[in-house]
Amino acid sequence: MSYSKTGKYSRREMIFAAAGFALAGSVSPAAGKRVNKLQFGFTSYIWGREWDLPVLISNCVALKAYGVEMRVETKSEHGVELEIDKSRRSEIRKMFADSPVKVLGLATGERFDHVDPEKLKAAIEKAKRYAELSHDIGGSGIRVFPNDFHKEVPQEKTIEQIARGVDEVAIAAAGFGQLIRLENHGSAGRLKTLKLIMDKVNSKNVGIKLNSDAKDAVDGSFPENFNLVRNHLGDTLHMHDLRAVDFPYQLQTDLLIDAGWAGWCLPELDKPPVDRMAGLREQRRIWDQLVETSLNRL
Repeated sequence: MSYSKTGKYSRREMIFAAAGFALAGSVSPAAGKRVNKLQFGFTSYIWGREWDLPVLISNCVALKAYGVEMRVETKSEHGVELEIDKSRRSEIRKMFADSPVKVLGLATGERFDHVDPEKLKAAIEKAKRYAELSHDIGGSGIRVFPNDFHKEVPQEKTIEQIARGVDEVAIAAAGFGQLIRLENHGSAGRLKTLKLIMDKVNSKNVGIKLNSDAKDAVDGSFPENFNLVRNHLGDTLHMHDLRAVDFPYQLQTDLLIDAGWAGWCLPELDKPPVDRMAGLREQRRIWDQLVETSLNRL
């Protein structure tokens, strides 16, 4: 087989018991007829930065993107930041509850690779606060970064530091029923490295957020790299321009459907066109075709 380059979210019960709990994006081998469990959502970064909450929800409904992740720390018009009080948090929670769109959570820019211990501590504490904010507005988790290796620090030490930071945040987030989505981002975020990090993470509410990164698909290596982390996948992933040929989106779709992955595919694009909704409708059309092609292949 060859591949070309070319209502409400049903949340799993958050049961933190001795047996642990299953991530909403956990996968299991497909049995019998292949079925699509992927869902199309939206992340507000760049293309949705200028939309306030009513517009964001309305546009997601128009796109049939019934799950939305909000990027924080970017002065976005949605206004969901740590500074909002409990009353406003409750209003936002109700706004989504009264709509067909589910707030999936928050995409933070917090990273756990800092060489400066004070910066690392600040990132960990801020991520904990974002987990509480996500809970307060009805979300189910937060995105964090690994993020980079540094020439003055042995890679193994950075891997251990990232795992410890993720665990500390995850323990606090578990108290709010929140997932930690560790994104496939940066030089310390390659899928091979994320497998090493996850081997050192003890918390059960941590999952890898795929980032459709061409660096993990060099020379046809994506299936091998995907299989390293498939049992650690979280419940969301980022896609970029689906028209691009530098990442095997069809192959990724095939592998996710084969794995029975039940998660949200979120377009994260830069360089917005004049008509953003037209651009997003095109992305939605291409995504629908990827799923249809995958389901129809032998």
